[in-house]
Amino acid sequence: MERPIDYALAIRDLARRHNALFRDSIPLIASENIMSPLAMEMLLTDFGFRYAEGLPHHRYYQGNFFVDQVEDMVTELAKKVFGSKQADPRPISGTNANTSVLYGLTQPGDTITTPPLEGGGHISAARFGAVGLRGLNPVNYPFDVEEMNIDIDGTAKLLRETRPKLVLFGQSVFLFPTPLRELRDVFEEIGCTVWYDGAHVLGLIAGKQFQDPLREGAHIVTGSTHKTLPGPQHGIILGNADEEVWKAVQRGVFPGTLSNHHLNAMAALGVTLAEAMEFGEKYAAQVVKNARAMAEELASLGMKVLGEKNGYTRSHTLVVDVREYGGGRKVAELLEQRNIILNKNMLPWDDSRKSQNPSGLRIGSQEVTRIGFSEDDCREVARLIHRAVVKGEEKEKIIQEVRELKDAHREVKYCFGRLEAYRYFEIADLGDSGH
Repeated sequence: MERPIDYALAIRDLARRHNALFRDSIPLIASENIMSPLAMEMLLTDFGFRYAEGLPHHRYYQGNFFVDQVEDMVTELAKKVFGSKQADPRPISGTNANTSVLYGLTQPGDTITTPPLEGGGHISAARFGAVGLRGLNPVNYPFDVEEMNIDIDGTAKLLRETRPKLVLFGQSVFLFPTPLRELRDVFEEIGCTVWYDGAHVLGLIAGKQFQDPLREGAHIVTGSTHKTLPGPQHGIILGNADEEVWKAVQRGVFPGTLSNHHLNAMAALGVTLAEAMEFGEKYAAQVVKNARAMAEELASLGMKVLGEKNGYTRSHTLVVDVREYGGGRKVAELLEQRNIILNKNMLPWDDSRKSQNPSGLRIGSQEVTRIGFSEDDCREVARLIHRAVVKGEEKEKIIQEVRELKDAHREVKYCFGRLEAYRYFEIADLGDSGH
């Protein structure tokens, strides 16, 4: 490339091709989703070029008259949707929200109890993640593979022995609700602050289809806003905490772990929360139905879907043991080549030091639900996966059938307004000169 404009045009071309890839693929990554047209509109506003350090009406910059009103509204919407006493929509990601809690509520050397990485825990809670960077000592809960959840009795024993002041629950592989109610007496006995990472299931919580952590014993809930909650890539913190705890968390947000907080994404989050109030219950219910249908169909075809004892899943996620087909990495790459996009994932027996070649696949139903897939459609997805992985059917035949299935679902659902999913919006008029 000889001219700067050539680089710019090449980037535009790659972006177009990326949109086309997802337009013609079945998207099953459990941590992704697509936004509504009105939420997308917010990302293109002048909000995206401005700063608003601090809290509304107490800023360090001028020009925030309208920003303050938006942030007030987003905060109020979050409290209504999740029934929380407090909400902070400033974190710019789920991991940033987690780091803010760690900086607000812990000191280096503190012990924190967390889900194990191989049992679905998030990397921010691992020794090499934000927990380690904060200088904390993470101790993992015992995990029950048959239940695909933390072991209740073992966790109660661990909490009484370690007596941490902050306990973390929530996972990236989150099949079933965390047993908060069963452990509530232990929380009160040791006097800890209970923190629930709801990044993956935030939209299901909003839609009243999973569990209600703030009513079951959690004081703080963190989350990403772009997974089952189908908003922008952003974060949020919710609380039913004592004022002293909440103020510490907010200090962890600013000035602790961020400065400006991506105002256009915050506005998009507000739109997403308003849509969750209107459509969230219906959407979340269909997400769970679709995940269960996919899991049951894969199991009926002979694939090893975990969590059978409890019905495979009560969330958007299912996990499959694919060791007999070459392992998670090989199978995920094979499916990607056939326009079925999902990811390899560790299973409870895997060695976390070898996470690049794990035993399993993680599959999510939330994005296909967003574009109108039904249980029957998800059963067909399961059959396509089986035909590609187990039967080894011809690559081009699978790709063609994936496209045919996807062609029947071209519109974003459960939102205000209408939009063709995966459409590329060209707004730059470069003219003949490229300027």
